[in-house]
Amino acid sequence: MKQYFFLLPLLGLLACQPAPAPETTETVAPAEEFVWSPESFADKRIIRYQIPGFDQLSLQQKKLVYYLTEAGLAGRDIIYDQNYRHNLEIRAAIDAIAANYQGQRSGAEWDAFLLYAKQVWFASGIHHHYSNDKFTPGFSRSYLEGLMADVGSTLSEDALVAIFDPARDAKKVAQSGKDLVLGSAVNFYAPDITQAEAEAFYAKLKTQLPDPRVSMGLNSRLARNEQGALYEQVYKADGLYGAAITQIIGWLQKAVAVAESEPQAAALRQLIKYYQTGDLADWDAYNIAWVGATAGDIDYINSFIEVYLDPLGRKGSYESIIQINDFDASARMAKVAENAQFFEDNSPVMDQHKKPTVSGVSYKVVNVAGEAGDASPVTPIGVNLPNADWIRADYGSKSVSLGNISFAYSQADGPELRAEFANDEEEKARAQKHGQLAGKMITALHEVLGHASGQLEPGVATPGETLVNYASPLEEARADLFALYYIMDPKLVELGLVESDEVGKAAYDNYLLNGMMLQLRRIEPGENIQQAHMRNRQMVSAWVMEKAVASGVVTMSVRDGKTYIDIKDYPALRTLFGELLREVQRIKSQGDYDAGMALIENYGVQVNQNIHQEVLSRSEKLNIPPYGGFINPQLVPVMDAAGVITDVKVEYPADFMTQMLDYAQRYSFLQGK
Repeated sequence: MKQYFFLLPLLGLLACQPAPAPETTETVAPAEEFVWSPESFADKRIIRYQIPGFDQLSLQQKKLVYYLTEAGLAGRDIIYDQNYRHNLEIRAAIDAIAANYQGQRSGAEWDAFLLYAKQVWFASGIHHHYSNDKFTPGFSRSYLEGLMADVGSTLSEDALVAIFDPARDAKKVAQSGKDLVLGSAVNFYAPDITQAEAEAFYAKLKTQLPDPRVSMGLNSRLARNEQGALYEQVYKADGLYGAAITQIIGWLQKAVAVAESEPQAAALRQLIKYYQTGDLADWDAYNIAWVGATAGDIDYINSFIEVYLDPLGRKGSYESIIQINDFDASARMAKVAENAQFFEDNSPVMDQHKKPTVSGVSYKVVNVAGEAGDASPVTPIGVNLPNADWIRADYGSKSVSLGNISFAYSQADGPELRAEFANDEEEKARAQKHGQLAGKMITALHEVLGHASGQLEPGVATPGETLVNYASPLEEARADLFALYYIMDPKLVELGLVESDEVGKAAYDNYLLNGMMLQLRRIEPGENIQQAHMRNRQMVSAWVMEKAVASGVVTMSVRDGKTYIDIKDYPALRTLFGELLREVQRIKSQGDYDAGMALIENYGVQVNQNIHQEVLSRSEKLNIPPYGGFINPQLVPVMDAAGVITDVKVEYPADFMTQMLDYAQRYSFLQGK
């Protein structure tokens, strides 16, 4: 599970420039001198992050980080293909034009092409990374064909139609409609497979499994053979995506040789085995080994993991995050994990839904050294894995906050949006003083406690099976509600993690404002909410607000035509968060699909169009894009005359397009597949 940060104040839009790219790398600079956000385009902002402490690593550790980062990047093509079946050939044409076109690199259509290219690189495909809507090109088909002719590229007729026909595969992930699979453009299912067929296939498969706990379908594409029967194309070295997976394996084998400990090496060997066999029992064995490998300063995430992009909540998207421990911050935040049993025991959920023993919870603040796949350019700020409930219950989990990512966001931010929407000066001052710590604590409580809490009732199947397309938003809601309930608990003051309940108040201010208003900046006028995290936040906020406004706990007032949220009674609001937590946990524990559907559909989907228009109007004048994505640092090995690595240096690329074209040159292992 992931937690994402969504930008508040951002810089203005950047016009596409035909001039030569600027200097593309620089060595680390002090925070006050480092350029944190070099450009913006459309509704997106490009940010950079540093890797604090990398120079203090040993040579062996630097090699480990380098090899793991290269392993992650080797799978970059996979997420493009998973997102949409035509993405790779479209990206290949875009890459060739951006790198090699010798004609006039200026004018309205060129600028529109360059904007489209950046949108595709940012989203790993032709659909928006968050709204799931297909990008609309601002250039003509004939113009694109002219560009391709100049550089010797071609596109299939199907790919060209995909770009220019608004109705063709318009939604990457459909969360509503008669058939979620047919309505989704994601490439987890062949285009003609229906939702009913997919569900029947996996229902039958489950009866044949030696262990029904395995994550069915996690690492495969569902296809149809010549006889019309469905079968799985498994992601493995000699299967689907084999060319990229073989490269991943090669780098992981190098990582094994420089692992910090035998448990870490054993987990890496098990991951390699999984990539070789594609056997989901090997995936479970890897996760058990990975959870147990807690010693050392370096950790990683690599494989097909999160299921948010599958409309049926089953198939994993490829991602990679390489992490270096932040020792000081981890020591402070480890107090949360050490007291996990207290929080579980005192949770407002039903007793039968509490874990008798919370075991193996590991929480660290880390600094990211590299990301790829579904974690790049758009990255979470917190991650809790593994996702399998039975492994979490029996073996524990790992939770991390990505400290340098959160810091980069904060360095790139400004106060304008908060000032526009805050109810009063007290709220502004509270956000200024406590907002950053509130965000860190919400992330910690969400990841290490929220996702790790609770248990299913005996005989209840996994949420992916019982709650289907509502499993992801409900799980994120459960973790959010756990965090919101405990952010106001006196135990946090007792542990020395916060000074007072003012931190919790800042968290409540921010959550309701974002859930009810600010996140609507990411929705097109007239549209409803599709994305799981957004559905979660609106559902929680709208459910609580309905009861809070009726009882006077919160008011929504209008002054000078502007709507403001004013929390009158923070402890009472906490009680409401606890009541909803109890219900969401019950829904998960009992597999109550109808109740889960009712919560999401009644509170998390429909957009208040009047509030939406107001938010768009108030935000427009600020020129603040709502989304942020990152340029990765580049790890550069230093070799001696014999080709042996003697050091690894960090360079900080300063241009988004230059990095995307560099990646295209070095990591396009699935092109022409």
